[in-house]
Amino acid sequence: MEAAAVPADGRVVEFTTPRAKLIEEASRAIRADLRAYPRALAAYEALRADPEALAHWDMANYVTMRKLGYNDHGRVHAFITGAASLAITELLLGAGVRTDIMESGVGDAEDVFLAIILGTMLHDIGNQIHRAGHEAHGVALALPILDRIMGPLYADPFKRVKVRSFILGAINSHDLSPAPLTIEGGIVAVADGTDITKGRGRKAFALGSVDIHSISALAVDQVVIERGRSKPVLISVTMNNSGGIFQVEEVLAPKVIRTPMRNFVELRAAIRPQGEEQILSRVRLDGDHFVMDLEGGESVRVEVEDTQKKVTDAITQNLGVSAESR
Repeated sequence: MEAAAVPADGRVVEFTTPRAKLIEEASRAIRADLRAYPRALAAYEALRADPEALAHWDMANYVTMRKLGYNDHGRVHAFITGAASLAITELLLGAGVRTDIMESGVGDAEDVFLAIILGTMLHDIGNQIHRAGHEAHGVALALPILDRIMGPLYADPFKRVKVRSFILGAINSHDLSPAPLTIEGGIVAVADGTDITKGRGRKAFALGSVDIHSISALAVDQVVIERGRSKPVLISVTMNNSGGIFQVEEVLAPKVIRTPMRNFVELRAAIRPQGEEQILSRVRLDGDHFVMDLEGGESVRVEVEDTQKKVTDAITQNLGVSAESR
């Protein structure tokens, strides 16, 4: 267990999971998923030890956390989202979904896994230049790394460049600006959106960033990716209080709705029983709306594009209480 940190204002913030342990656990999951794909595994091993990539992750984290007060965007985020992206990919392929690399005839499952792990782990490195335009910056910074890693793995430069195009497209579109056009891009975007748990929020909070992003991240206990009931992938979010709805609504849900993953992902969120006094018991994504099940048995439908305030107002109105009484 990592020791508690004590900021200058005396607030004690506990880091329950050491950074190195998070990376180690994610790396173990990545290796397990890539065991059957030696080329993709070799690409991952080369990336995780690449000095340039390591420097990019650290500097992206410095800018986002120290200068902007955002959540983690460095090595931990890269490894956690990398593991998530492979879990999603495995579920999709296991359900018979053919990604764009496969549909275009560019490559097979091994090429898909290689593109996904490289694209996901490099998606945020552009933040070291600036948050604004970080997607395009990331494409430029990733190019030499991709060429260095992929060169020895692809004897045919024609195929290598085609596979690389899917990686660059995923990096460029992971934050929906623009929205991804390929399933590979959708996987990277959704995997990015799943890293919303309190492990990230604690870091920003400890550095003095107290806003809806850091506070709502502290409200998310767990994100589980598993086989869905009606779609190949089910993403379940467990919250300790309803503040986590902001993370689901503003971060994760748009990355499902506005990507090709919309047809393949179920998204559900619930507050754990021992959490706050229950008002909201469960949230599920239905098309481009959230359906919120209240403890009294009522349901509220709200468009995902609505702001957090509109979501809160909809619940308040349904409960028949005024804003002043909250």
